[in-house]
Amino acid sequence: MDLFSSEKIQNILPFDGITNYHGIILNKTQCDFYYNSLLENINWKNDEAIIFGKLIVTKRKVAWYGDSEYDYTYSKITKKANLWTKELLALKEIVEKESNETYNSCLLNLYHSGEEGMAYHSDGEKMLKKNGAIASLSLGAERKFSFKHKKNKQRIDVFLENGSLLVMKEGTQTNWLHRLPPTKKVNSPRINLTFRTIEL
Repeated sequence: MDLFSSEKIQNILPFDGITNYHGIILNKTQCDFYYNSLLENINWKNDEAIIFGKLIVTKRKVAWYGDSEYDYTYSKITKKANLWTKELLALKEIVEKESNETYNSCLLNLYHSGEEGMAYHSDGEKMLKKNGAIASLSLGAERKFSFKHKKNKQRIDVFLENGSLLVMKEGTQTNWLHRLPPTKKVNSPRINLTFRTIEL
């Protein structure tokens, strides 16, 4: 199932969760400004994970920001949050208003080209607010984003445009996996900001 952008907010999941695609929420001037600012000023580092006991360093880069220096652990690696930048606070305010949710942290991903992606997973770390909203803001290259139901394996695809917002909540992480599939058709970078709530 492929979905096309629409001005109307729509839940793209047929059951067992709510994932609202808001479409494009930033104009081109805003997209260009925030993309360039984040690319240059964020404290990017190659992501690390421990898989089958081995340390894996990805080409994809990540950064972790929040209200305070939270510890955040996934894939058996703990990261300490940087404090918000002015640009991230501005984007957080826009996303909170659009999604009618609040967030206290953000995990940023930098994909240099379509060859970099993310395998199927769900964001179910214990420190995350249970069934809390995770808002995914996309800047740069348009990429396909896929969901797969954990039991019946039904798949849903959506194309995330430059300046678009996707909000996952209410059972999405419990019942669905999601991924960013690699592709050779995309040669330019994408920055993805995932605003979320850490419970201390």
